[in-house]
Amino acid sequence: NMKKFFLSLVVIISGLFFTFYGCNKGSGDEILIGEFGSLSGSEATFGISSTNGLKLAVEEMNNSGGLLNKKIKLITYDDQGKPSEAQTVVQRLIKNDNVVAVIGEVASSRSKAGAPICQQNKIPMITPASTNPEVTAIGDYIFRVCFIDPFQATVVSKFIINTLKLKRVAILKDVKNAYSTGLSDFFEKEFKTMGGEIVEIQSFQAGDKDFKAQLTSIKAKNPEAIFIPAYYTDVNLISIQAREIGITVPLIGSDGWESEKLTEGKAKDALEGCFFSTHVSTENPDPAIQNFITKYKAKYNSMPDAMSFLAYDAGMILFDAMKRAGTTDPEKVKNELAKTKDYNGVTGKISINEQRNAIKPAVILEIKGGQFKYKETVAP
Repeated sequence: NMKKFFLSLVVIISGLFFTFYGCNKGSGDEILIGEFGSLSGSEATFGISSTNGLKLAVEEMNNSGGLLNKKIKLITYDDQGKPSEAQTVVQRLIKNDNVVAVIGEVASSRSKAGAPICQQNKIPMITPASTNPEVTAIGDYIFRVCFIDPFQATVVSKFIINTLKLKRVAILKDVKNAYSTGLSDFFEKEFKTMGGEIVEIQSFQAGDKDFKAQLTSIKAKNPEAIFIPAYYTDVNLISIQAREIGITVPLIGSDGWESEKLTEGKAKDALEGCFFSTHVSTENPDPAIQNFITKYKAKYNSMPDAMSFLAYDAGMILFDAMKRAGTTDPEKVKNELAKTKDYNGVTGKISINEQRNAIKPAVILEIKGGQFKYKETVAP
């Protein structure tokens, strides 16, 4: 009878143990955080940079004693730059790895693929850099630490009209990319509202290699500038071909341009004197920015870009919300994320509004000698 009693006691305790740890994701000695990004594919620098920035945030927290008396474990999957793969890896992070929160993606199309899965499973997701407004509209568990495209469109429109003093602009957009089509639509509307004229709109699909037909049509309309809301891989080729057919006007872009690969090869000369909007300038003397650059260069032996800064902020804002919640319970963390106000991030002071979007400034960078030089800041 005594043996049966102790055996029953062991079974009960074991059952309670596994029930407790099974129902409390991230229990034990570690807090499990998931990340998905394009570590390979046409926009691989986005995923690599954001992963590097997030790893710095995790390392910094763990070295300072961890979070809620536990160490953070980051689980990262490569979505290969494909929305379908983004769905697969987010599902794996939640169902197989039992993460308590997800960071990612940079690209809006892939964030829109992964976000519904997080929302359905009530797991908080923070995108570092997806600027399409539809991403956070997916649900109350989806957040971002970057500005959104209507603001970015306003920034670019103001810059073209007020700083460059230009009025006639053409648009060349990627019709298969939610980021590009959304930003193009917002820019067209805002630029016209400010008194500008859109003289031509042409389109392509990501991965195209020949843009000369579209560029020739644009050239015939004599624009004073061309707005290209696209990713760096395509812009590199577009800029070269634009100059080859005699287009000399400035090419104006958005944060999707920001990559060291943008100005590779002949594009270094083709993009000289062109501009794009983005989230942060490494020339900013702000100690928070310069300290981050120092840490990043020491660890990765390279200069961080905006995606690194934003992913670091995404991680730190998540950890701050968990601290305030006093738990990793997803619902409580979600509620604290929504209360984020005046958080001092490396990309500036961040507040999350009712639509779970970050309110923060943007910067315009000019391309000189293949480098991205600070031009001006536009407040929200």
